[in-house]
Amino acid sequence: MLKAAVVPLMPPLEAGDHLDQATFHQRYQAMPAGFRAELIGGVVIVPSPLKPEHGEYHALVMMWLGHYWAATPGTRVRDNATAILGDTSEPQPDGVLIIDPAYGGQTGYSEDGYAISPPELVVEVASSSESIDLNAKRRDYEQAGVLEYVVIVLRQRVVRWFCLQDRVVTAPDSGIFESKTFPGLRLAAEALLQLDGPTVIETLRQGLATPAHETFVQQLQQQRG
Repeated sequence: MLKAAVVPLMPPLEAGDHLDQATFHQRYQAMPAGFRAELIGGVVIVPSPLKPEHGEYHALVMMWLGHYWAATPGTRVRDNATAILGDTSEPQPDGVLIIDPAYGGQTGYSEDGYAISPPELVVEVASSSESIDLNAKRRDYEQAGVLEYVVIVLRQRVVRWFCLQDRVVTAPDSGIFESKTFPGLRLAAEALLQLDGPTVIETLRQGLATPAHETFVQQLQQQRG
């Protein structure tokens, strides 16, 4: 008499579970469509539902990054894409800006198509997740090798821009941040916090018009060649 194969049930992911990345990834793929979770420092984080305010700031951040991407061949932008960063880390950043691997960037792809290795620049919009984004997630990004980390802290109404490998936070007197990794990537912090899209984009355009950005684009093309 043949016996039916016994297929073990995959335990659902729950906030606070302590897992390695491989186990988290396997369970995450078995969860219902629409479920969202991250693995930060080996701990499962299930985010709260997002309010319209978060969505509006996220949209402006992605518009800002998208304009830079369009003007800078050899870079790429990702929106809410999983990043596998190590044995205990699989976040899903709000936005990332990378140098395309074909142009010398430090990211890559797993066999099943997920992003692996650290993005050059990560942006998070933080409200209820503020403590996680500024502490545990920041440590994960730093340890993985992320170069720059930008957190839009909605409750405090402040932008924090970390140069992780230098262990410093940049806070320019002008209120305009500029990336060390991506020349010309400028951010008018106060305009962003006021959801003043035209000023955010105009400030970026001024950065894109600089010789430093032109040189960077040329360097990227040389890397591909």
